[in-house]
Amino acid sequence: MSTGQHLPTIRPATGADLDGLQVLARRTIDACYRAFLGDEAVDWFIGSGASDAHVESHLEKGGVDCLSQEGRIIGFSILDGSTIDLMMIDPDHHRRGLGSLLLRHAEEMLFARHATIRLESFADNAAANSFYEACGWRHGERLEGEGPTKVEYVKNVKRD
Repeated sequence: MSTGQHLPTIRPATGADLDGLQVLARRTIDACYRAFLGDEAVDWFIGSGASDAHVESHLEKGGVDCLSQEGRIIGFSILDGSTIDLMMIDPDHHRRGLGSLLLRHAEEMLFARHATIRLESFADNAAANSFYEACGWRHGERLEGEGPTKVEYVKNVKRD
């Protein structure tokens, strides 16, 4: 690239990445989730440590990949079975194609082991849901339960 910026890279997360991943998750939740979850829910999720615990538990199990640029983590994904459990891009780096890059990588990793893959999103997260649909994900079931309503998205491996 002639701009002097290095291309982003995707690599497996290590224990040394834990703090950076947790900070990124809290920042993203704080900046992006208030509009559809509300202040009380976001403040609880961050303040209770639930966000940090979720990232840490998955890092211990594996399946976490970091999107890095110039040595800084700017996004990450968590894969669990045939599911993209979580995907976040630093709010300062939105709308630059990084989410698409990370999503394609996650899809490739999952399609190597599964014919059908899935993810869940908050029903009221219009920005994320539009993104997933634009990337070829099919809207599935509404998932009612404790907490905010979620929706399932599914994607099948392409067969020639």
